[in-house]
Amino acid sequence: MRLLLYLLSLLIVFTGCQQNNHTFDASGSFEAVERIISAETTGTILRFDAEEGMYVEAGKEIGQIDITNLQLQAEQVTAGMQALKQKTNNAAPQVAILQAQQQAHAAQVAALQKQLEVADKEVKRFNALVAGEAATQKQLDDLVGQKSVLEAQLAAAKTQGEVIAEQIKSAKATVAIQNTGILSEELPTAKRLELIEKQIADGKIMNQFAGTVLAKYAETGEFTNIGKPLYKIADLSTLTLRAYITGNQLPLVKLNQKVTVLTDDGNGNYQQTEGAITWISDKAEFTPKTIQTKDERANMVYAIKVKVPNPAGIYKIGMYGELKF
Repeated sequence: MRLLLYLLSLLIVFTGCQQNNHTFDASGSFEAVERIISAETTGTILRFDAEEGMYVEAGKEIGQIDITNLQLQAEQVTAGMQALKQKTNNAAPQVAILQAQQQAHAAQVAALQKQLEVADKEVKRFNALVAGEAATQKQLDDLVGQKSVLEAQLAAAKTQGEVIAEQIKSAKATVAIQNTGILSEELPTAKRLELIEKQIADGKIMNQFAGTVLAKYAETGEFTNIGKPLYKIADLSTLTLRAYITGNQLPLVKLNQKVTVLTDDGNGNYQQTEGAITWISDKAEFTPKTIQTKDERANMVYAIKVKVPNPAGIYKIGMYGELKF
């Protein structure tokens, strides 16, 4: 009996020594960046495929909110824009008539210029003939009179052409002024249509972040409003262990430092993974209440964050973890 008691005592001491061999420099719990996805439009949820625990890729459509009213509004605005276009005046027919007249006057001016050139040559020729007494002064005077008539006709034709050009400008300006009031409504209407189309697109529930659905706040058939939470998602492939160190340990850590993360594996042993320190608090705080003893809770500590890969999904949000520097 004494021998058995002695052996039992040795076993207890040996087990205690083994347990005391496990030491760690800091401890804390795992957390992740959690995002709450909210509705971007108002209406009844027609379809919602998100389920808690389901992994969802980024950019995937997982639901649809009823946007029938928005579609009807878009059709109404589109019809209004078409009606505005029908109300506008068109100066093209009037301008086309004036441009035809302008071309005719241009041809008339060209013909008069040719006639004037011929008359000018004749006047010069008869001046020489009169000087040589081969022609009479009356013939020269008649030619000069004809030249003067052609010059007057050419000036009148040019003036008429300028008048037609001004009429074309006036016709365009008049129609532009008439259309100003109508066209001023076109831009606000187009912007309103753009807004409605954006709201229609927002009716699709699109998942913007790859991750696992942690919580679901709405169901198919429910009415939702803009900003109402639909589900919560987080990327669990990499977690953050938020741990606490003392002021004495603060000089021993630095950013991007590799550390060993230990967690219980469920069989009395420890699962080890390498992590990296990504953040060190510059302000001291009281030890969180998760620390067991009252004396330890009264100490001031510094929070650090350690990025821990989690491809196999071993670590969970809220799980306790320990660190070795």
